[in-house]
This record gives sequence, structure tokens and C-alpha cells, in this order.
Amino acid sequence: MAFIRKKRREQQLQLYSKERFSLLLLNLEEYYFEQHTANHIQHKGSQNERKIRGSLKICSKSVIFEPDATSQPIIKIPLRDCIKIGKHGENGANRHLAKAVSGGISLIFSQVYFIKEHNIVAPYKIERGTMEYVFELDVSGKVEGVVETLLQLHRASCLDKLGDQTAMITAILQSRLARTSFDKNRFQSVSEKLHMECKAEMVTPLVTNPGHVCITDTNLYFQPLNGYPKPMVQITLHDVRRIYKRRHGLMPLGLEVFCTEDDLCSDVYLKFYERQDRDDLYFYIATYLEHHVAERTAEGYTLQWQRGLLSNYQYLLHLNTLADRSCNDLSQYPVFPWVVGDYSSSELDLSNPGTFRDLSKPVGALNKERLERLLTRYQEMPEPKFMYGSHYSSPGYVLFYLVRIAPEYMLCLQNGRFDNADRMFNSIAETWKNCLDGATDFKELIPEFYGDDVSFLVNSLKLDLGKRQGGQMVDDVELPPWARSPEDFLQKSRDALESDYVSEHLHEWIDLVFGYKQKGRDAVGAHNVFHPLTYEGGVDLNSIEDPDEKVAMLTQILEFGQTPKQLFVTPHPRRITPKFKSLAQPSSYNASTADTPGEESFEDLTEESRTLAWSNITRLQLHEQHKIHKEAVTGIAVSRSGSSVFTTSQDSTLKMFSKESKMLQRSISFSNMALSSCLLLPGDATVVSSSWDNNVYFYSIAFGRRQDTLMGHDDAVSKICWHDNRLYSASWDSTVKVWSGVPAEMPGSRRHQFDLLAELEHDVSVDTISLSAASTLLVSGTKEGTVTIWDLTAATVLHQIPCHSGTVCDTAFSPDSRHVLSAGEDGCLNVVDVQTGMLISSMTSEEPQRCFLWDGNSVLSGSQSGELLVWDLLGGKIRERIQGHTGAVTCMWMNDQCSSVITGGEDRQIMFWKLQY
Repeated sequence: MAFIRKKRREQQLQLYSKERFSLLLLNLEEYYFEQHTANHIQHKGSQNERKIRGSLKICSKSVIFEPDATSQPIIKIPLRDCIKIGKHGENGANRHLAKAVSGGISLIFSQVYFIKEHNIVAPYKIERGTMEYVFELDVSGKVEGVVETLLQLHRASCLDKLGDQTAMITAILQSRLARTSFDKNRFQSVSEKLHMECKAEMVTPLVTNPGHVCITDTNLYFQPLNGYPKPMVQITLHDVRRIYKRRHGLMPLGLEVFCTEDDLCSDVYLKFYERQDRDDLYFYIATYLEHHVAERTAEGYTLQWQRGLLSNYQYLLHLNTLADRSCNDLSQYPVFPWVVGDYSSSELDLSNPGTFRDLSKPVGALNKERLERLLTRYQEMPEPKFMYGSHYSSPGYVLFYLVRIAPEYMLCLQNGRFDNADRMFNSIAETWKNCLDGATDFKELIPEFYGDDVSFLVNSLKLDLGKRQGGQMVDDVELPPWARSPEDFLQKSRDALESDYVSEHLHEWIDLVFGYKQKGRDAVGAHNVFHPLTYEGGVDLNSIEDPDEKVAMLTQILEFGQTPKQLFVTPHPRRITPKFKSLAQPSSYNASTADTPGEESFEDLTEESRTLAWSNITRLQLHEQHKIHKEAVTGIAVSRSGSSVFTTSQDSTLKMFSKESKMLQRSISFSNMALSSCLLLPGDATVVSSSWDNNVYFYSIAFGRRQDTLMGHDDAVSKICWHDNRLYSASWDSTVKVWSGVPAEMPGSRRHQFDLLAELEHDVSVDTISLSAASTLLVSGTKEGTVTIWDLTAATVLHQIPCHSGTVCDTAFSPDSRHVLSAGEDGCLNVVDVQTGMLISSMTSEEPQRCFLWDGNSVLSGSQSGELLVWDLLGGKIRERIQGHTGAVTCMWMNDQCSSVITGGEDRQIMFWKLQY
């Protein structure tokens, strides 16, 4: 649970510093500059005079005194409420005490706050009226400098315009930073090499802390200007797993660093004053990470989620992180959906769709009557129009949920007060009802509702959060009847989030919050339009010249909440669940022959056995090799028994090789042009070969002669597939043709006339095709890098994706037909979701991958250099490199058990591989 973990980390830092003081005692956008050991002199000159020992904190908008004794309250004096600041005894005031209090600073003011008396977190107590406090510094020589600083800050606080105040305080801060530098004595090793040093602020919820950033060849450091909460934050670069550029205050100045893979809570969040500094630091760390950690994208996580490697919870965490959401920034806190819609039943029935919220609609559209009222107002509204006057995520909403675990954050946000008791987070059911019925309440949830820490639901700190109108005190959150305890509530909420229903519909909610329904016409159609200022790019702060207007605009946006960065611009793919999996038996499909003949022989094979084979694919070992062609091998087909191997080559021959005798049995030539691919028809009686001479040849194995020729194209035929008496031929003439017919069985009989059923037209030459398991879909790859998915039942294009720069070398559907993998001349392996056409994963190698086999998760590819590469698509990395051919690997075949592989190459060889496990 992100925020709770963050909170505990900060509490540990406070234990380190042994202070009750926290940056949360400051106002928003206030800085803590320095501290001095001092005494607060009470009842000066009287018999009751006493000294309270403590620490005087000088901040940009206030003076804070923290007594050592926890029974005494922390004192906060706003500088704007100060009437006079000076050395004690100046201008005749208490002149006779000047010597006694030689290190004294006098503050005369009209208002003071008392905080955390007896170390109890409670609303601030306020005392008003003219009064004077005297603070005696241990080092009297510092009094003059402190008074001068206070007077300067007081002048800034008293300026009429907020923009002028901000500008003057910023100038004071930058002056202080300019006079200091990073203390290089803090380096972990004397051998560290400095690469960069700059000014920045460390960001935590509601506050920022200025200081110096330094990066060396081994470490990233941040040194706070004020030394709080500890003198140094240090991160070893070797431990870094992820880094993200961030928007902070609507400006591209943030950088967040993670040393974990899945945690939402980062190790440090930095805000820079110059974008170039941020980008330089990002570049250096990213360059370092290139050699250690694979870069992850939203699409890469999508593939992991679809394939079940990531849970719904984990996937949403990653999307939030990629969309600029951070637990360090409450205006961009991670957002999670309400998924349960039943908070009144005694039992939670996760098998009943009626239990769940409609994930295809934003919260504001769940109540039809309320939506109609909102739409009426929307229609009457002048431009820019918006449907909802509040957002689904804002600092106020986050702390509404978390007040019991983070009360000091609520007090900081609300100027020392808790919210009205009746408006607090009192009940799950009440909150849900208000989100459905409230005129201005459209909030979603936060990750904590699906975590494992119940702290935010229980008033374990025994906070006095007020009394409701009915007389009851605000205490623990009231749970729905189906939850026996807070732990049970979170467990059932997690079960609901991971349920089949949510897995089948979560993509609809992602479309609204992170995807294509976030903006534009689709957002309007989905009733998902918020105030324009909440969207990324909704306002350019740099274009606002008036400083008051700029500050006011920024404050408004940060308090209102921000829409996540848009991650997807096309419909998000559906998760693969058992209900939606292909009914076809999963198997590994040969890139050369779409449906391996003889599948029926292995009906007893289980998916588990194939999974085991693929999990050990790195143990593939070369068994034997034979050079049987004079040019590059272009196609491989194997008989059902596995004894006969048929290959085609650019030397224009079709060859039949006996695996048992290890001898070449036949060599057939149909023309003097290269052959490009081959396949065996069911029954193993006929071999079909495609040729660069524009023809497709049918060869009878039993009679040892050509039995049919299909002259169907105007240019070279590049690839053929066969299924259910239909031939699919791809050609450089920019077409894929679908033919119906059965070739003649007897060489002397009448040749069959093939009927053209469909012609799939492309703009350029087609280099490769592949069929889905049920042969209802076909994927083609062209010379110019376009992958096209076709619906064969209607001969129409489903999706056209320009995903390669250069020729597409190979394509294939996953066994469940949910994804298409393509390999290109550009060295990329790209995964496309069949349902949506979204490119959901892309991996790059240093050379083209000419052909491949895959099981949906792992890929065995043949490279231009002759190596076999094993790719972990879900992990985003190459697992193994296996030495193979001396030239490019041009074609591959795998048996149904996934235990044997045959490869052909430009070195004219065929190689036989076996799994050793």
C-alpha cells in the first residue's frame, strides 16, 4: 500500500532526527531554511520567568519553535501576522533586559498556532491578539543574521500580490542554493567519479525540500539544504530498476527513481528547476540502466497482463506509474476503480454480474437520472464545455480516504483543521451511495482499497475526528455487511478486483482513465468529459505572464486534481480469460506451414507438456546437420511420421531427405527459378511448393512427379499456407489469394481447376503470411513493413499496422489466436493484439530476425547471423543465444510435442535440434 508505506518511511526518518517537527507543519509551497538551538523565554522579567529548551526553525512563511519537551506544544507564528521583528531590547523595548537576553529575538504578532501538544495529532489551536515572544539563541552571534533573514521573509509575506510573494521567496531560495554546494565528503568512496551536480527539490506528499543533486559513476545523491530529515539521501545506481520523467506542477521538471519492480512507492522523487538538468540526469541513469535493466512500456505490461503474468492489481499499478501518477504527488495520486457495486448484501457473490459496477462508464454516468441533469447543463454550457465540476481524483479525495493513517497531511491541506465529521470517510456504503447520487461527487478509489494493510480503515491512533449529527463519534470506517472485519473487506475487495467479471471488463475502465475515451469525441460519447484544465496540456503556464494569475491557476489545478497522462489512443485489448480463450487446441505453429499436418496423432498431449517444452527451450542442442542444397534453404515440411523432411531452396529444387537413413532421397526441379516455401497436404501424399516464377507446384510423393501447377500470380509467390482444402498464396504482385479445390490424385487424370475465392489486395509486395488456428484470420507482412490482419470470412481488413521499417520477414498468430507476432528487417519483434490492433510489445535486436516459432510467451527466432535466439516476451529480454548456421537462418519447423526443431539457412544446410531435459 503505497501511501502507508511512504508514511512509515517518513516516520522512520523522523525517528532518525528525533523530532516532532515535520515539513507538513509548513504551509503549501513553503520552504524550511534553517534551524537554531534556542530557548523560548516566557514571562520575561517576572518571578515566573522560565526557559523552554528547543529548536527555532526559520521557514519561508513562518517561524516554528519545537520544544524538546513533548508535553509542550510546537509554536507556529505566521510571518504575515508579525507586527514587529527585531533584537530583543531594541528601540527602547525592554532595554534593561537587553544584556540578560543578549542573544534574544523578539517577535510581536497578532496570531499564533499551537500544534501537537503532548505529541497528540489534533486540529491546531489558535490564539489571537497582540503578543510578544522572545527566543534566545545559543549562539548569540547569529542573532543579527537571523533577524535580517526574518525581516526579508516578512517583507515577502506582506506583499499584496501572491505572485510577487512567490517570486521574492523563490529569489531568496535560489540565493541560498547558489551560496552552497554539494558536500563531496559525503561520497561513499573516494574513487567515485563526479558526473553532474545541480539544484533540485525532493518531493514528498504536499511538500518539497530544496537541495543539491549529485550523480557519480556509482551513486545518486540528494543533499537537503536544511539537512532535514537527514543530511543525505543516497541511491546506488546498481539498485535502480525504473526511472520516469514526471510532470510536477504541470511542468516537465520531475524525475522519479525506483529500486523495485512492482512497488508504487518510489525511492526518491526529484523536481528540478531547469528541464535540461532533469533530462541530463535522466539520460545518464537511463544509459546506465540500458546495460542492466530492460525498459518497460505500457504495451509491454499489457502483454504480461493479457497472458496472466501480471494480476489486475499489478497492471493498474504499472499503468498509474507510466501515467505520471505517484504516491509523492497527491494531485496525481494513483487511481483505482470502484469494482463492487453491492455494499448491502450479507454475502458477496462474485459469480453474479449484478454484484459489480459497470466498468464501461465513469462514476458520473452510473446514475442515469443524475447523468441526464448533467447532460442538460453540459448542452447549455458555453465553450469550453465539461460534464463534471469535480474530478475523480484529487488531494482532498485521497486524504478523505487516508485521514486515519495520515492525519497530519489532512491538517496540512486544510490549514490545521479536519473536515466536518459528517463529511468524513465514515462508511463504505455511504461513500459509494454519495458517488452514485451526489451532485458533485464522482471520485474513484485508491490502491489502498486493494492492498493488505487495514490501517486506513481503523482509527488505531485514537484520533478525535469529531462528532456526527446523530451524536456518534467518528471512529473506524463502517464496513458492508458482507465483510466480517477490515481484513476480510480488503481480501474480498482483492478477490473482486481479480474476478473473472472484472478481468473481462477492466479494459473498458482503462479506456476511460488511461485510454482513447479520455479525450475528444470518444470521451464525449462516453460521458467522460472533465474540466479542460485537468488534462495534460490543458494550460501552458509559461504563456501566463501575470505572476498572480499563474500562481492562482496552478493552485486551482493542483487542488482540483489532474487527469492521468494518456497511454493508449486505440481501444485497449481484453484480458485473456478461460471464457475467451480459443477453443482450438493450443500448439506451436510453424512459420512455414500454418497448420502442421498430423495434429490428430497427438490429441493426448496436454498444454502442460508443451509449456514444459517451451520453458526448457534454451536447452535446445544441435543433433545433426546436412548440406543438401546449393543455395539458401527457404522452406521445411515434415511428414506425420517424422521420417521424411522436404525442403525448398533458392537453387530451384525441392528435396526429400530421409531422417532415418540420413540420405537425400529425391531432388525435384520445376523450373529454373527459386522456390520460396513448401508444405505437406493432409495424408502426406502431396508436397506443395511456391516459386519465384509466379506459380505454385503440386508434387505427388507416391508417383514421384508434378501433378498440378497453379498459375495464379503476376509476380513471385513468396509464401503459401493450406487449410481445409483451401490454398492461401502470397505474392510480390501485392496480393494474397485464396483458392478452393483438390489437386488430382492420379497423375494421368484430369487436372483440377482451382477456383479463386478471394483476393486480398495490398499496396506493395507481400513477403509472408500466416493463418490463425481456426483459419478464420490471416496475417500478412509487406515489403514496406506493414502487418495486416484479415477476416477471411468476409475477406476484409481488421487492422493494418505499420509497425516495421523495412520488410516484414515473418508473421504468426499465437496458439490462442489472440496475438500476432512479426519479425522485421529492422530487427524488431512486435506483438499486436488481434482484437484491437494495438501494438502491445516491441523488442529490438541488433540484427534482423528472419524467421521464428513461438508459443505466445516465448520466441525461438533465427537471426541474420545464423544464431538461434530465445526471447522472453513477457520479461522483455533475450534469454539465450545458441550458435547455429554460418549464414542467416531462413526457415524453421517444430513438431507438435515442441521437442524437435529443424532449421534451414543461407549456408545451404538443414540442422536438426532436440531439447535435452
